[in-house]
Amino acid sequence: AMLFDHMVDLAQLLLLEGIAGYRAPSPHDTSMVIPSGSDRLWIPLVTMLGGLLSGFIVYRWAPEAEGHGTDAALAAYHTEAGEMRSRIPFVKAIASALTIGSGGVAGREGPTAQIAVGLGAIAGRWLGLRGQERRTLLLASMAAGLAAMFRAPLGMAIFAVEILYAGMVFESEALIYTVIAAVTAYAVYGFFNGWEPLFDFPEGLGLEHPFELVGYALLGILAGVVAALLPVLLYRARDLFLRMPGPPHIRPASGGLIVGLGAMAAPEILGTGYGWIELAVVGQLSLASVLILLLAKGPAMAITIGSGGSGGVFAAPVTLGAMLG
Repeated sequence: AMLFDHMVDLAQLLLLEGIAGYRAPSPHDTSMVIPSGSDRLWIPLVTMLGGLLSGFIVYRWAPEAEGHGTDAALAAYHTEAGEMRSRIPFVKAIASALTIGSGGVAGREGPTAQIAVGLGAIAGRWLGLRGQERRTLLLASMAAGLAAMFRAPLGMAIFAVEILYAGMVFESEALIYTVIAAVTAYAVYGFFNGWEPLFDFPEGLGLEHPFELVGYALLGILAGVVAALLPVLLYRARDLFLRMPGPPHIRPASGGLIVGLGAMAAPEILGTGYGWIELAVVGQLSLASVLILLLAKGPAMAITIGSGGSGGVFAAPVTLGAMLG
């Protein structure tokens, strides 16, 4: 997770900042640089370049690494007997770093899940594991990678065993292993990168009156509706891009170009959006930016990932939920 973080940061430094001159705020550094006027013409060129490079790498060496990665990680558990090609975590890391680092509207968490599951599959082969032992190792790997990225070890340990099924079912026998792996990965990540949570929240936040719970319940309903619309947008965008003629690596480049053209008018949509969440929490984000993110972040994510860009789908719903709040 640390290595992938550094790869994304390097790609952002070289592409989005180095060429387009755009630096988005981050959770622990809300300073930003937003180009103006004709300088914004570089933004769609960079997002298109990132999509083109990512698409070429993915479709040349590991087509399984396209998209958000979570589906592929679950497929390895359910239908591939815990198997995944050894090259996939490395191709996924490079392709996702290029997609996110060039401004693609995608998150780091989904790729981390597939990268971690791929490393778990490699470890399973080295150890000669078979059957449920190998699948359990994949769950522990997924929990570990996500725990480091989200800074939430116990939450990700539970997430890894319950994301496998549509209903209220989870792999209870794997929970002890996902907890051990997730806590260990979080400890390693924190030892090198610090122990602060993903977001810096102001002190003193809390429930002041029980009636506020009604408002939170209504917010939960609205957030559920918004979240239910995101998969529809994503898979309709994917279906549209699949009909596009020409080589497959052109699709992510086309998606990047469309997102980049939109970002010329609304640069807030680029990247994960976590820095904008931090600004919103401390009351430093304008209502106009909140509305732009709320209306445009979901479609931009659907275009980035639906076109075949390599990146995660966790970040966009987190950002949308924060803007809705």
